[in-house]
Amino acid sequence: MNLKSLFIIILTCYATVAWPEDSQKGPSSVEIVVHRSPTCSCCGKWVEHLKKNNFNIQDIVTDDVQSVKTKYGVTPELASCHTAVIGGYVVEGHVPGEDIKTLLEKKPDIAGITVPGMPSGTPGMEMGGKKDAYQVISFDKKNQRQIFNSYKNE
Repeated sequence: MNLKSLFIIILTCYATVAWPEDSQKGPSSVEIVVHRSPTCSCCGKWVEHLKKNNFNIQDIVTDDVQSVKTKYGVTPELASCHTAVIGGYVVEGHVPGEDIKTLLEKKPDIAGITVPGMPSGTPGMEMGGKKDAYQVISFDKKNQRQIFNSYKNE
């Protein structure tokens, strides 16, 4: 074995140890700006869910989340307890991280997605084994809505 071959083997081994497979795929986190109330514990749990799903969180704690909802066109029927913005989209409420990833991959012509209210079993609203059936709803700037994803109770 010549010196060049040995050098390549050593570099390959080092790269495998120093840079795990996931980090070799490039930037793995996406920034999401979350606006939430300081008194809502489920919002903090949803932020933790996003971190586990590899989102980079800009956490804005505010006493006026309603002004954020108004700014981004979240009507009372679509509202939940926190509002986030990512990639030009609004994410309202306890939307699962996988649905946010799908939104960013597909890039539909909508304003955002929401899980209205606070259904049990959604990310951040875990209640032991209790899980409500719920839908993730997409909405556009004209307030037209469609089902983005559905979850059954278990």
